[in-house]
Amino acid sequence: MNWLAQNKTLLDKLWDLHVVSDLGDGWSLLHIDRHLLHDLSGTAGLFSLMEKGLTVANPELAFATPDHAVSTANGRSGTTYEPGARLWAGLKQLSQKAGIRYFELGQPGQGIVHVMAPELGITLPGVSLICGDSHTCTNGGLGALAFGVGSSELTHALATQTLRQRKPKAMRVRFEGRLGQGVAPKDLILHLIGRIGASAGTGYAVEYAGEAIRAMPVEGRLTICNLSIELGAKIGFVAPDETTFRYVDGRRFAPKGEAFERALTHWQSLPADADAQYDRDEVVRAEDIAPTITWGTSPEHVIAIDQPVPSPAVASNSAHRQAWREALDYMALTPGRPLEGTKVDWVFIGSCTNSRLSDLREAAKVARGRRVAEGVNAWIVPGSEAVKREAEAEGLDAVFREAGFEWREPGCSMCVAANGEQVPSGARCVSTSNRNFVGRQGPGARTHLASPAMAAAAAVSGTITDVRRL
Repeated sequence: MNWLAQNKTLLDKLWDLHVVSDLGDGWSLLHIDRHLLHDLSGTAGLFSLMEKGLTVANPELAFATPDHAVSTANGRSGTTYEPGARLWAGLKQLSQKAGIRYFELGQPGQGIVHVMAPELGITLPGVSLICGDSHTCTNGGLGALAFGVGSSELTHALATQTLRQRKPKAMRVRFEGRLGQGVAPKDLILHLIGRIGASAGTGYAVEYAGEAIRAMPVEGRLTICNLSIELGAKIGFVAPDETTFRYVDGRRFAPKGEAFERALTHWQSLPADADAQYDRDEVVRAEDIAPTITWGTSPEHVIAIDQPVPSPAVASNSAHRQAWREALDYMALTPGRPLEGTKVDWVFIGSCTNSRLSDLREAAKVARGRRVAEGVNAWIVPGSEAVKREAEAEGLDAVFREAGFEWREPGCSMCVAANGEQVPSGARCVSTSNRNFVGRQGPGARTHLASPAMAAAAAVSGTITDVRRL
């Protein structure tokens, strides 16, 4: 690969850096720089490796922590949620046997894998990073080539430090202009998915760019990249810049001293060349975006909070019309009626999408001095042990508790309902997570995706509410 060639996109540069061998027909053997392992896929991958009589090629490049199948109840242990206890114990034992660094519950470093990896400096600009989890694309917010893999791919990469992959096409989405009042990064990515569709990114790696992205802190960029898979793309990233470099500097596993200076020189070469060509280019005006929320059962079923629930009659084709009818029936909503004012039963603020310190600060701004409405169950689940401790040091936990929210331990929690923490059947939940599929938060649960501020507004109002009114 000719690194000096011009007209290269961020994808071209990251891809070429990791090609061990060109396999032809668009396929490459890539070197994998980092593995993230959690208690579902990670435990399975390590067990599969053991069954095959194989060993981990580079255990120092793998990092493990329980997050999916563990309870987030206060005072929890790995066995609090009994069905997940075997997975927790398996990840711990197999990681330690293989020499993989393991972050235990309650210890610094533990958390949702896509929250703890950036905050520890495991995720760095330019690295290739995989996990047996589709939201691995989150880590692209730091300029990494990060993507989710299946179980056989995970086992292969652990054993060989390589992976066979087909290079995707390159899409760029430019968010130009400035965010309006009450508008968060979550609103931008939901708006985009609603505008171009949940399958628009299939076969692409999506680079997010533009004035609004450049002005956005890293944690907002991580949120944007997190929902790349909901756009149909397994890779999403933002070119590293000074904001990225300041974020990375000093983190636990980031380069130090002269090594950091050498790395910085390399990272500065990663952004796309000025004359790079993309297979698809989209422009979105950030100032045209209002606080956004989903109404249906796909991330593309979105509207601005001040818009009415759409009618299937305006869907673009018969398949969409049928899907919209089914979604409206499942969500118990009436076309043409405002979504604002709809009663809610649950509010969940957490997940790898929106559980970082900046997310909790935004929610706390709304919660401060108010009370959770009667009949609403509202949970705050920090994304990592570090987020929890930092939030408590700032007194955010006290703000939430005084408002009537439940302050819990770090983990995936109600996002995926894999640990017994579910929204009851028929209950309506405003959630800061990434998926509103049928049954995602529990059988029969009705989920509306929104930003942390919008979720907090729903909690204290008792209804879906335009946060700008508060």
